[in-house]
Amino acid sequence: MLTKRIIPCLDVDQGRVVKGVSFVNLRDAGDPVEMARFYDLEGADELVFLDITASSDNRNIMKHVVESVSEQVFIPFTVGGGIRKIQDIREMLESGADKVSLNSAVFSNPDIIYESSQFFGSQCIVSAIDAKKITSHANVVPQNISKEYVIDSSTEWEVFSHGGRIPTGIDAVKWAKFMAEMGAGEILLTSMDRDGQESGYDIQLLRSVTNEISVPVIASGGAGSMEDFKKAVELGQADAVLAASTFHFGTFSINQVKKYLHDSDVPIRKTF
Repeated sequence: MLTKRIIPCLDVDQGRVVKGVSFVNLRDAGDPVEMARFYDLEGADELVFLDITASSDNRNIMKHVVESVSEQVFIPFTVGGGIRKIQDIREMLESGADKVSLNSAVFSNPDIIYESSQFFGSQCIVSAIDAKKITSHANVVPQNISKEYVIDSSTEWEVFSHGGRIPTGIDAVKWAKFMAEMGAGEILLTSMDRDGQESGYDIQLLRSVTNEISVPVIASGGAGSMEDFKKAVELGQADAVLAASTFHFGTFSINQVKKYLHDSDVPIRKTF
């Protein structure tokens, strides 16, 4: 049986790790290099580094920070933010990343998932999806996207781009299925409604996606208790659980979560 992975996330803005609530009201959480080293030593299974303003600021990801972090960690390391083309992916992998997360660039060029998975291998390519519960249907018409992925009356979650700033008019569940079909080796699924709320992962969103695809899904957004991690993997069928606030601000440690899951008969890599 495959073990479930515990993944801390470093959301980086202007060279510092930050964390907010539902993608806003950011507060400082520390130095990314120091935190990466700490989480590696503490027993994290992987690490995710997201330059959260690179796409919205229309700039490249901070390569020097990626290089510095990669020198400190000996676990799989995913990098995302401001990655727009094949050359950007190559640079990140050469800088020490094991995987690259693609989000905003995919909406203008969906083929980048297929092209990059063919070129580098699907194991390197993560499709990051920021999903928000629909409360009203706006008249957003996505460009370069087939109509079959556009939100309709049955859609429950809409995909947002550019760090959760821009609605795309795309159905999140249909989009996840499309990304897997295009060659993404993994889906990083974030509930914008639960992000930073510490109210639990969106199990309904998770199951809606995990029921449709066979590639691994990382649950993101909402961890507030150790039971939340268990629910994400058991009820939501997530292959990995990602968290930020609860780890950054000391609510509990990675090994505390792992011990809780181990004692609950959830298969994990034992590091405690």
